[in-house]
Amino acid sequence: MEYQLTADVNPPSNTDLDPLQRHGVAALLDEQLDLLAGIEGPDGVEVEPLDHRVVVHPTGAVITWVLDAPALSFAEEAARHVLTELLATSELLEGWTVGRCEVIASDDDLAAALGEERPELEDEDDDGELTEEEIAALRDELLVSADALRAFGPEAFGHNPADPDSPVSAEAARLVAGALVQAMEILTDELFADVQELEDAEGAASDVEALSVLNQLPLRYAEHYGALFAKQFLVVSAILGYRLAQPGWTPPLCTAEALALHVLKAEAGVQLDLAGLLDELPVKQIFAAFDEHAFADHDHERLYDLDEETGEDEIDLLGTPGLDIDEWFLPKGTDVLHPYLAAEPSASHAE
Repeated sequence: MEYQLTADVNPPSNTDLDPLQRHGVAALLDEQLDLLAGIEGPDGVEVEPLDHRVVVHPTGAVITWVLDAPALSFAEEAARHVLTELLATSELLEGWTVGRCEVIASDDDLAAALGEERPELEDEDDDGELTEEEIAALRDELLVSADALRAFGPEAFGHNPADPDSPVSAEAARLVAGALVQAMEILTDELFADVQELEDAEGAASDVEALSVLNQLPLRYAEHYGALFAKQFLVVSAILGYRLAQPGWTPPLCTAEALALHVLKAEAGVQLDLAGLLDELPVKQIFAAFDEHAFADHDHERLYDLDEETGEDEIDLLGTPGLDIDEWFLPKGTDVLHPYLAAEPSASHAE
């Protein structure tokens, strides 16, 4: 069973980490967690770490960890033990301690949050639902992550600081900003996995089912989404992530970047759903405001339009620059985005 666990690691009391210290702590924790191939839990039970994310704030760090363990208690005890040992053996983290260390969701919980159907069990109780404390922890992570999104201020999400009755609060804007940051981390990991899947299959997205990102791109070109295309899209998403972390914003530099931002918004919605925010926040209004700030136009959305009855392409894309797949990586308003994007994307299905 897979479990998503959240752990707090705290520096000595009255410590306020500056930006450089936060960066160093994040890098150190991430490096140490990457080295873990397995964890020995209670009674010698093996617990396998699958994925992790580290977010450092001025008064400590939050580690979100996905573990494969036989039971919830094994996951929590093993994680607390290995984190305590990690802190004790690191001179640079001397005096740091493990605070909260608890499972916030199992794989069944995550599947339900993502809208995946699963069989209903008779007399099933509500023990799988997240507690208020667990939901609060997820929301705190979103608020901490929001600091990394520097390209947009709260007004880009519909918040009006001059209006005390603004329908979008400053906190709501920060929560969505944090969701975009966390979504970018997930999107990057999933694109690496998509590249590997396509290289192993030596085919295209139209022939491979186990894809996470490329299957969210327009289906009309699925046969062209091969390993080369996936690598190019990964480069574009990396450029997008960098630009989102810098002050100021220029609309998408190419059609592929507009599509990457489109997919990023969908993943941010998943993160908001996991934190129980979809029904609390005016998400539709927030993303409508974001679209107005983030995109110069919405031409990329036309790529998703197919005839509902036949599934065939009946949209004339001629005359709209950038919509043909051979033009997706062509830059708008700049000469070169990245040398790796010069390869022909339409040839990627032949790899």
